[in-house]
Amino acid sequence: EEQKFGVSTKEKLKQLKSNIDTLTMTATPIPRTLQFSLMGSRDFSTINTPPPNRYPVQTEVHTFDVEVMKEAINYEVSRNGQVFIVNNRIQNIYEMEALLRREVKDIRIAVAHGQMDPKKLEAIIADFLNHEYDVLLATTIIESGIDMPNVNTIIVINAQNFGLSDLHQLRGRVGRSNRKAFCYLMAPPLYTLSTDSRRRLQAIENFSELGSGIHIAMQDLDIRGAGNLLGAEQSGFIADLGYETYQKILAEAVQELRKEEFTELYREQQELKAEREEDFVDDVTVESDLELMFPVAYIPNDAERVAMYRELDNMESETQIMDFTQRLEDRFGKIPAQGKELIRIVRLRRLAKSLGIEKIFLKTGRMTLFLISDAESPYYRSTAFDKLLNFIQTHPRDCQLREAGKKRSVIIRNVKTVEAAIALIQSIH
Repeated sequence: EEQKFGVSTKEKLKQLKSNIDTLTMTATPIPRTLQFSLMGSRDFSTINTPPPNRYPVQTEVHTFDVEVMKEAINYEVSRNGQVFIVNNRIQNIYEMEALLRREVKDIRIAVAHGQMDPKKLEAIIADFLNHEYDVLLATTIIESGIDMPNVNTIIVINAQNFGLSDLHQLRGRVGRSNRKAFCYLMAPPLYTLSTDSRRRLQAIENFSELGSGIHIAMQDLDIRGAGNLLGAEQSGFIADLGYETYQKILAEAVQELRKEEFTELYREQQELKAEREEDFVDDVTVESDLELMFPVAYIPNDAERVAMYRELDNMESETQIMDFTQRLEDRFGKIPAQGKELIRIVRLRRLAKSLGIEKIFLKTGRMTLFLISDAESPYYRSTAFDKLLNFIQTHPRDCQLREAGKKRSVIIRNVKTVEAAIALIQSIH
């Protein structure tokens, strides 16, 4: 039931062990979870085969009508079945009970909600399970974990106030046997609802086939947005994206397409560009288990801290880095150890870029340099690669060249600090 968990709870679960594998199971994934799967960040599979002898739940949207409810209840009771009625407002749940008792004669009704005494609630659910009641008028406490094959009609009052995944979960409480089941969604006239509410109700009515949870989740993603890639929001749209950031992302995406998808079309242009050694790679990614940051205690203002990170990320020369370091000390005082390591990482990236290194792993006392994956790249005919090859040959005990498929990497042992990594890259130069 992944849709029930918030980001912080999921993170706590992941931190139970250092290397944890996660299997997420849900009928209706949270928009962000689905987006991660669609963009390839997570493996993804769907179970389309229902249990044997199951039928789709017939779903209908109605304006609130006591006659429709009366007819639905009487039909279900006439075939010796039971009914769920979901009224998610405790304030008026007993008024709804009085209305039902008045309109539907000779029907045994029970009320259940989360503010009841637990023992009383348990007794009511047990009695309902034993068919001592025909109708259970409840809040959404019945949404998950309830398996009552004899209940094959559900009526949801004010369905416009529920999310798509909630409605799908509620509908899943019925149709759990070989009987035809019904779901009635009561809402104000569609023209009075917001566009999103209208789309939700139409989606749940249209996608009623068995195994249609994935289609409902897709609609939910479309209606609510995918949320933040990094952050606590699991749904929602990007509010705004700075022009500079947009241009940078776009330029990187175009460059990647030119290199990987349209290699032949832009080969001549790429080779001309690659004549300058610093252009073999556009940027170097560094992953490390070291603490690299400007602590909140050092730069308390969030916006200021982000501005410093951005400025540091754009440094292209040693002079710029030294100037930045001086200004940082003038404004905020002595730079803490984590900040110094972060500045050294920028130096390391700059030096590694001119050697044609795409990515660096600096973990567990060793450094792994990932080289350009395209075997036809002019890089492998350049002086930068010759320098690296020469270093590997002259240091056979500390260096190991690896090739796995298209990926080539160099593993260098006994590199425990960023400073040591910089010294090593400088010696390769």
